[in-house]
Amino acid sequence: MSYYDKVIVYEGLGDTYKSIGNFDKSEINYQKGLEIAMSHQITPKITDLNSKIGEIYAQSGAMEQANNYFENSLTLAENENKKRAVVEKNKVADFYNQSQDYDKEIALREETLEELESMDDSDSIIGGSISNSLTPQRQNYKIANAYASQGKPQYAIPFLEKSIVEANNKEDIIVEKDATRKLSEIYKDLGEFDKAAESYQKYVELVDKLYVIKEQEISQAARFRREIAFKQNRIASLENDRLINESRYQLALENKELTQKNNKVQSWIIASLVIIALLLLYAAFVQFKSVKQQKYANNLLALKSLRSQMNPHFIFNALNSVNSFIASNDERAANKYLSEFSQLMRAVLENSEEDFIPLEKEIELLKLYVKLEHFRFKDKFEYSVTIDETLKINEFVIPPMLLQPYVENAVWHGLRYKKEMGLLSINFKQVDSETVKITIADNGIGRKKSKELKTDHQKKQQSKGMGNIQSRISILNEMYQDKVDVFIEDYSEDENQIGTKVVLILKKD
Repeated sequence: MSYYDKVIVYEGLGDTYKSIGNFDKSEINYQKGLEIAMSHQITPKITDLNSKIGEIYAQSGAMEQANNYFENSLTLAENENKKRAVVEKNKVADFYNQSQDYDKEIALREETLEELESMDDSDSIIGGSISNSLTPQRQNYKIANAYASQGKPQYAIPFLEKSIVEANNKEDIIVEKDATRKLSEIYKDLGEFDKAAESYQKYVELVDKLYVIKEQEISQAARFRREIAFKQNRIASLENDRLINESRYQLALENKELTQKNNKVQSWIIASLVIIALLLLYAAFVQFKSVKQQKYANNLLALKSLRSQMNPHFIFNALNSVNSFIASNDERAANKYLSEFSQLMRAVLENSEEDFIPLEKEIELLKLYVKLEHFRFKDKFEYSVTIDETLKINEFVIPPMLLQPYVENAVWHGLRYKKEMGLLSINFKQVDSETVKITIADNGIGRKKSKELKTDHQKKQQSKGMGNIQSRISILNEMYQDKVDVFIEDYSEDENQIGTKVVLILKKD
């Protein structure tokens, strides 16, 4: 690993320990990352880690140590660029508010306000989106709060008025509402009850306006859900029509080919009646070859039919996931999921007509699918996809959508019911020059417990995806002499946790 990568690893460990409340280990990992960053002059990370160590000390109550690190991060950020300096000043100002050092907080926020006002619209974007805390209206509101906390309400009033005007100009109703309510409270404390009543009336109007906006958003989400349901039904209908038409066309072609072949066979039989016994043997050979070819053609047709069945099955499951996001009024998550889902569908449709695709394409499709499932169940499991460095993925081919149903089973029947965070592990390893071993393992609830959780109706129905895969593998092995071997077994990292492991052995030819 490079030194920069090592810093990233220690920073990630520090973030993880911080998120679970282990501040001691979090600070240790941040310090290790900081030492490497300082030794090799990785300037941006020196700033970030000083800031994060300051946060750790602040959360654990060591305000003096926190102040030292925040002063370091503030100085370093000012030497980087204006955007980074603004972000850090806002963070340090929040720390001063926490430690009730309001004079320093006000000074930093006024500097931040000046720099924000000097930025262009493009410069005011922090990390790809406009930060709620890094807007002039929000900074004015926080300065006013600091003055109010100091017992100086008369100094807070001008900043609240500025905050209200700027929030109104930028249609930031939330800040305008908060600032108006705060202004009403200050007027009330000062005994100016007319102004307090006037401000409170404006606050009520803003709350009503915000309520109307939220109702409109809910209405739009409901309309979007109805449109998705309609499109889902339309897609299913079109897909069924396409499959029926394809089946009719293929059957017509097969019947024509069968008729032609049978005619040829009959011609050879008639001719064989007038020639010697050798020609009779030749005719028998031709007949045998024809039957073998017919069996091969039937296998190809069966594979194509099974492969085409995977697409509507997969689309239906994925659209159910989209529907669940819409049902929870999470329009942003649904939009993001649909964007990722469209990329996956494009890849699936591109490969749907192929008997085999390169292993590299199957891995890319599988990664995108697992990413979508993790996006929906991110509180249920983490995942990893590892590829042997010696594996030459371009030299192996695999039937499309062969691995996805096993991953789907691992998520939906194993990890989804697990109470604690689960792990899905997908590994590609080259056994020898002709063989690849693919392992899909999860530490979910296991096959036995998953079966116990099924309803009586679910027990009577076999998984379409798994039945399809078993049929495809059976036909492939018959046509290509044990092309794929599959083993499914219970898998446990310890005796208290039983999951499932699927091992596929894929041969080159």
